[in-house]
Formats: sequence, structure tokens, C-alpha cells
Amino acid sequence: MASKLLANLIIMGSGILGRAVLQAYRKAIENANKSGVAQETINNIRRASRAMTEQEARQILGIPEHATWEEVMQKYDTLFGRNAQHGSFYLQSKVHRAKECLEAVYQKNSPGNS
Repeated sequence: MASKLLANLIIMGSGILGRAVLQAYRKAIENANKSGVAQETINNIRRASRAMTEQEARQILGIPEHATWEEVMQKYDTLFGRNAQHGSFYLQSKVHRAKECLEAVYQKNSPGNS
């Protein structure tokens, strides 16, 4: 009899708790929409996903505008390797994105692509 009572209390309690969590979630979304936090978050995501510029890529890799592709790859290998061993994944990904950006620039400007 006691186990049946305990089971009923657990089931009722979890149902009440579940409804309270759902209600709190709905209220949080409603408040976010009212205060503009949701729109600001969307704008931040859009800003963060923008493409890297050539100048930014050159600054990250520390190379001048007249650098050859071999110099770019040498600098990339050095920075990527250092961050793989002792750095952060974030910096490593920035180095990789910079190389990808410059790769597109160098391919576009190569003599074979006219």
C-alpha cells in the first residue's frame, strides 16, 4: 500500500514539475520577444557568420599583400601546428578560415583563371 502511494506521489509530482518547467520556458520566450533579446541574438549570429575579409585573413596569418601562396602556406602550417599543440581550438579555426579565404583569393587571381 505504501509503495503504491509513493508511486502516485512521484507521478503526480513529476507531472506538476513538468508543467511548471514548460510554463516557465514559455514565459521566458515571451519575455525575450518583448525585450528584443531574441532579435539581438539573431543579429549576433548573423554578424558572427559573416565571411572573413582578405585584409582580416592577412592580419590573422601575419602576411603582407604581396606574399606568395607558398609563404601563405608556410605561415599557415606554422600557426596551425602551434595552436594544435599549445593553443586553442578557436585560434586554430581562425587560422584555418584565414587560409580558406586567401585560398579563394589566390585561386581567383591566378593566371590560369581568366
